[in-house]
Amino acid sequence: MEISGTRIDDTFAEAFRMRFVRLVVTAHDEHWLDAAVREFTGYSSSIISCDSETGLERRLTSHETPDGRPGAALLVFGFSPESLAAVVPNRAGQCLMTCPTTAVYDGLTAGEKRIPLGKTIRYFGDGFQKSKLIGGRRFWRIPVMDGEFVIDSMVHVDKGVGGGNLIIQAETQLIALDAARRATAAIDALSGVITPFPGGVARSGSKVGSKYKKLKASTADAYCPTLRGRVETKLADGANAAYEIVIDGIDEASVGAAMAAGIRAAAGAGVVVITASFTSTYASSCREIAARRDQISNSAIGWPSASLSGRPAGEINSLAGSSLRAERIVAWTSAICLGFSTSRPPSGSVWPIVCPPRIGPPASAMLKPCGQ
Repeated sequence: MEISGTRIDDTFAEAFRMRFVRLVVTAHDEHWLDAAVREFTGYSSSIISCDSETGLERRLTSHETPDGRPGAALLVFGFSPESLAAVVPNRAGQCLMTCPTTAVYDGLTAGEKRIPLGKTIRYFGDGFQKSKLIGGRRFWRIPVMDGEFVIDSMVHVDKGVGGGNLIIQAETQLIALDAARRATAAIDALSGVITPFPGGVARSGSKVGSKYKKLKASTADAYCPTLRGRVETKLADGANAAYEIVIDGIDEASVGAAMAAGIRAAAGAGVVVITASFTSTYASSCREIAARRDQISNSAIGWPSASLSGRPAGEINSLAGSSLRAERIVAWTSAICLGFSTSRPPSGSVWPIVCPPRIGPPASAMLKPCGQ
């Protein structure tokens, strides 16, 4: 298949099962909202070494947020509800509670499980924290220097999909950069997905393992133009630069739609081929780490030193890139089919909350001058 003169490889991206949390963050204005989003989503490009993969799903208007203020929906992906139970409160406490005027709410109405958020962070209030029950939903009010930090006591965790990806190969670095930016802009316009790498783009795709025993992942040498002739290259003839776009989403359909949008936007003059990873680079690295996720401490960012090998003991999913739609590819683990269907529409629990129960803004928005 060709789109605008760019070849689209007949291949697929072998994605894998993850869990996710959606947080709705609000603030007094766009300045402080931007500050909160930047801080929260820092150092979270890859689950290979970061504690999670996070990103901005979309902006929310004041009519879509529980307190009637500007907001943002953030997605946080991890391997399990237990790992997210450690990661999300830590990031919220360090990055959101510290940011002036913010409040944090659960962005899902249902899910596979609930984990504590404000219930964990409340102890920062040193005994002065107060809880408030509104419509059966408990919030914590933690005193801070500009008033109160309001946060949901518990948040839902649901099943998501990680590791959808595109690899853009172009004649020059500048052409590849432009194509990657077009692709990420198209993906950013969609709900239900994030691209967690810087600017949505990974320049250093990875493969599982290394010649150095302590490294769990190393450079994707097959896509490095300077290594042509030294390794078996996967670069197409005429391609001299490649970028990878990794996509995490709330379900398979969302990731498939994001891949399709990215392919259509990236294709064009000078883009030799758009392909995907299923045996190397980022997706495979994460699959191997997912196979050992039960060995990873919930509270530790470090990873086991043992070499990573074998198939993951979890659900695997493959997303077709060339047909511009998600395909169901059968995956087997211990002779049991663990694929899942793309025909099922996403459940209501994963849609953004448009009209949640309205609650008052944090006390910081209602402060009175001294003496009144």
